[in-house]
Amino acid sequence: MTDQPPPPTPSPGSGEPDPSSPAGSPGQFGPPPGWGPGAPPAGQAGPPPGWGSGAPPAGQAGPPPGWDAAQGAWGAAPPPQGWVFPPTGGYPPGSGPYGGQPWYPGPPVGWYPPGYGFDPNDALVTPPGAGIGGWFNRCGGALRRGWRQLVPIMLLTQVLPAAVLSVIALGVDPSAKWAAQAESAPAALPDNFAAELGSLLLVLIGGSLLVGVVQAVGWASGSWVITRQAAGQPASLEAALRYGLRRALGLWGWTLLVSLLIGVGVCFCVLPGVYLAFALSMAGPVYLFERHNPIGRSFRMFHDRLGLLLGRVALVALAVIVVSVVSSSLEGVGTSAFGTDPFASPGTAAGAVVVIGITAVLALPAHLAQMIGLLVTYAEQRAHEAPVNTAGLAAELG
Repeated sequence: MTDQPPPPTPSPGSGEPDPSSPAGSPGQFGPPPGWGPGAPPAGQAGPPPGWGSGAPPAGQAGPPPGWDAAQGAWGAAPPPQGWVFPPTGGYPPGSGPYGGQPWYPGPPVGWYPPGYGFDPNDALVTPPGAGIGGWFNRCGGALRRGWRQLVPIMLLTQVLPAAVLSVIALGVDPSAKWAAQAESAPAALPDNFAAELGSLLLVLIGGSLLVGVVQAVGWASGSWVITRQAAGQPASLEAALRYGLRRALGLWGWTLLVSLLIGVGVCFCVLPGVYLAFALSMAGPVYLFERHNPIGRSFRMFHDRLGLLLGRVALVALAVIVVSVVSSSLEGVGTSAFGTDPFASPGTAAGAVVVIGITAVLALPAHLAQMIGLLVTYAEQRAHEAPVNTAGLAAELG
């Protein structure tokens, strides 16, 4: 029991809903069943009874939704005040729980927020998401910009030392003499076998070490040229060679260690050597740019982005193998035309030297592909770790 009076029952036409009223009955908000904009209720051909060109029926403040009094016909009901598209769920436009959200799933491919550190037009660094096409474009751009400096550097530090070593190895190679002696005395070792074998190994190992130092000069010089030109900085041939001489010994030492690890891996059923060759492919660029823990950093780059680095390095390795096999095959065929001992006469010796020189020059694309491809791959790996650009990489080279 309470002394409060019962709540008043809303009267029809008061504008307040009656919860007990069925849909379409008096007192309910909204039009009755069948009523909608653009058409009269079912069974009604015109305006509701009592509505005409004059005043509205009693208890109704205005025309029903959809009725155009000027035309005397039904038309499309105007949207309610404040209605917008897309709908905002009752919130003003630009507010609400999600604010002003864009009506697309995300930013376009290749777009990066301002100040984030990525430049989709960077000449050396392939930004994340650019794919293999971006990598190829930057490799080609590096070759187009720097071939005038890169070709002489590679000829002096890669092609010429390799050709000289091949000529010396061919001159001291005793295999033709051993083959002739084996025909006459198959069960006996050739004369001076140990001394000749030692001389051959000394030439091959010692010559390879010296050639490695010269090649390190070329690797450092070429990396300096590619990076500075991509950053829009001057890069002359003389300055590049001076930089290469300054960094050659350190790069050669790490390259020698990497070569020993790969050689040991090859001794264990070849596959470990192949794995190490891929996993340590970034050691040279890491030393030049970071000068700290090249082997560990290269391993981490390889395992952090296995598919990406494996694909890039595989393309570089394929180009190097194809060009090297072709040039080596041509060298073998060409020198065999001058007999088992080409240095027996000046004429055959000169012919063998010319063949070796030509085939060494044919291997020039392999040297360029290896240096450019690995350097661009390293820059892409750095971009996946943190925002970086060519100017920053050029500053790291020193």
